[in-house]
Amino acid sequence: MARPLAELVLSDDERQTLTTWASRPKSTLRRATRARIVPACAEGLENEAVAARPRVCSATVGTRRRRFVERRLEGLADEPRPGAPRTIADADVERVVTGTLETKPESATHWSTRGMAEAAGMSQTAVGRIWRSFGLKPHLRETSKLSTDPFFVAKVRDVVGLYMSPPERAIALCVDEKSQVQALGRTQPLLPMTPGQAGRPTHDYVRNGTTSLFAAPNVATGEVIGRCHRSRASAH
Repeated sequence: MARPLAELVLSDDERQTLTTWASRPKSTLRRATRARIVPACAEGLENEAVAARPRVCSATVGTRRRRFVERRLEGLADEPRPGAPRTIADADVERVVTGTLETKPESATHWSTRGMAEAAGMSQTAVGRIWRSFGLKPHLRETSKLSTDPFFVAKVRDVVGLYMSPPERAIALCVDEKSQVQALGRTQPLLPMTPGQAGRPTHDYVRNGTTSLFAAPNVATGEVIGRCHRSRASAH
């Protein structure tokens, strides 16, 4: 003889919460399915009849019925997974990451997993996992160079000197250009893309091609002089 089913009665607040979980787009499929199982159980249906609605097995319905009766809404959450509890705290992770980025070991150019493990008081395996999680590779080195121009330093010194000590009786202009600037006839911002709906401009949105912007800030006063031209000519 089968055991009698545990009586399941929902309060108005619980029913409203379950309805919200079942219909909310951001709910996971697992939570939405469980939120549909419980109200069906509250109708007095057998587990087999309830299982036919969301197409789950009757054992799943029985588990959700029992856990809801025992723990109410909290019973719909997943049970803690088996395994060893976490032994590395967030503060320990932060200490390893900060030490790797901001410090260097004595008599070495970079940290190794062994050295960082000794300094942090944890295993090499733990340090390796932290480094992989944050993409840290202390043993790798790459080269970089600002410019291959042999007169680069002198040019930078001249430009920086204008800002540090601008002339009083002379006009100093720093001219630059920005080409291929989109000239958009926009009366209001575009409506952003949403799930199931593409981004939408207004009906009077017009693309006017591209333009080139030439700007020259006055170093002494900070005034910016700018002009737009259709073409990019040397005369500009």
